[in-house]
Amino acid sequence: MTDAAVQRVFEQIEQDEDFVVDLLREMVSIPTVNPKFVRDPAVNKEPEEQALLEQELKKLEFETEQFDAFPNRPNLIGRWGGSEEKSLIINGHIDVVPEGDRSSWSVDPFGGEVRDGRLYGRGALDMKGGIAAAIAAARAIRSAGVTLDGRLDIHTVVDEEAGGFGSRAIVDRGYKAQAVLVPEPTWEAINPAEGGIEWVRVTILGKAAHAGWRYNSIYPQPDPMDQAPGVNAIELGTRFLAAVRELEREWGLRKKHPLLPPGITTINPGAVFAGAGLGENGLPLTTTNPAIIPDVFVADFDLKFLPTEDAKEVRKEFEAFVKAFAETSDWLRDNPPRVQWELGGLHFPGQETDLDHALVRSITDFRRTLGEDTKIEGFVAVSDAGHYGGAGMPSVLYGPSGDGMHGLDEYVDIASLKKTTRVVANVILQCCGIKA
Repeated sequence: MTDAAVQRVFEQIEQDEDFVVDLLREMVSIPTVNPKFVRDPAVNKEPEEQALLEQELKKLEFETEQFDAFPNRPNLIGRWGGSEEKSLIINGHIDVVPEGDRSSWSVDPFGGEVRDGRLYGRGALDMKGGIAAAIAAARAIRSAGVTLDGRLDIHTVVDEEAGGFGSRAIVDRGYKAQAVLVPEPTWEAINPAEGGIEWVRVTILGKAAHAGWRYNSIYPQPDPMDQAPGVNAIELGTRFLAAVRELEREWGLRKKHPLLPPGITTINPGAVFAGAGLGENGLPLTTTNPAIIPDVFVADFDLKFLPTEDAKEVRKEFEAFVKAFAETSDWLRDNPPRVQWELGGLHFPGQETDLDHALVRSITDFRRTLGEDTKIEGFVAVSDAGHYGGAGMPSVLYGPSGDGMHGLDEYVDIASLKKTTRVVANVILQCCGIKA
């Protein structure tokens, strides 16, 4: 790799430094709210966004293709051909969460307003800014007349916010590379590791009865009664939630990773349903009649595990806990709780990339030339890096800073966005190399 060629690329970025801002403003102006959250053609414009990005990639002579991960929800793949030994994928998601109450925003959430060094709008930070930086970096490489030795793919995907099914579809189709960069917002830190997530449902069944006879299950009766006592599933369920909280605490004390904060292995009860009668959908049929002793309690959990843990072993550990809990009750011993994994099909693998990997070194070394140290830490949420890393591809997250992701007045810091463009360009040049 010649210093002159590299210099030309960075000079091109400086010369066209506003391109990344202009592209991001255009991307933000196309609302791409994930339709799993809100169904409204006015804001479900993922196809329009992908058409814009495909147009930009074609200008740079990428070979492109689209395919639907879900009906009318296309993934986009752009490719510069090259050697597999030096191949790199840059992945970013175009779907965003709903903007919420528009009247609470100080700007138009889809206006792309620039003010005080910030570009505002839903998705500006999470993560259209990272995608814009990747395309701007590729544009500078092409404009500088540099040809890469290795293959470069840019994947812009749908549905990361609702389970990563867009990236899963790409990985399932066999798209692979020697390394993967995901420019999610990391506040310019390198995130080479992230834990995994399982969604799991636990169903506890009791015995329905008339609430008028509840006393029969609480106090011993002097005479036999025709009305058999009920078993309140809500009371069993609340005991179970308390036990899960203690398991969560125990995991937090025992399970640790050097790049992640203590207690990252949470077991969050995110949705609870209770009532009488178990419907075909796995939820109670009656939820508004307190005159019935309820016989159904359903809790859905978001369960996180460490990058170093195997998901199958984590499942076994949780199932063993549920079985041990059932042993504390005569009723549950005979009527054990049901455990259902991959609720909604959701599963994020954990992933971890060696700190000495070329992808990590390329970022730290380049930032050092800028006179900046680089923080290395784990990603506390989950991302599409997990799906690539889970398929055996070394993956790293690195992206710009800002604020308001999933909240009000989301913005990306423009200076950080421009710096990210330079970092991404360097990653491409270092990982893919320059053809002599």
